[in-house]
Amino acid sequence: MKKYHIEKMFTEEEVDARVEALAAQISKDYEGRPVHIICMLKGAAFFTCALAKRLTVPVTLDFMSASSYGSSTQSSGIVRINKDLDESIEGKDVLVIEDIIDTGRTLGYILGLLGDREPASLRLCVLLDKPDRRVVEVPVDYTGFEIPDEFVVGCGMDYDQQCRNLPYIGIVKFDED
Repeated sequence: MKKYHIEKMFTEEEVDARVEALAAQISKDYEGRPVHIICMLKGAAFFTCALAKRLTVPVTLDFMSASSYGSSTQSSGIVRINKDLDESIEGKDVLVIEDIIDTGRTLGYILGLLGDREPASLRLCVLLDKPDRRVVEVPVDYTGFEIPDEFVVGCGMDYDQQCRNLPYIGIVKFDED
């Protein structure tokens, strides 16, 4: 792994405030009905927990894992399902939660796959959106922060499995050799 350091992009307090605001909006939008959350592993686990505990509507939860990165900082463009859902989403109001949307390839594929399973509704919530990198247009219903094309870590996002546990979002800066 290359040597690197991290520059803060959003503090822990800024992230917490934004998660609180997203939870309030989602709770309002789903008022009076349960929401079935699909957490995209591994990156969205921290964000999903932070968000779900602030929701005021009934919540059920499932997990899915897909990858197009491996140990690289660039998407390969090939989506691989590593773990599928444990239960049916047919007839449920589904909210997919992801840490970051970049090219849109992975989430475009996942949303298409889930849409074919006939949920009552299907929405997407992302902590970070990198619109400059979009290759596949994906409707994002709830966005934490829009960011430039930088490689970021923290709040569940990683660099080769490192830095997920940082309570803030930081930009990975590679050191010169």
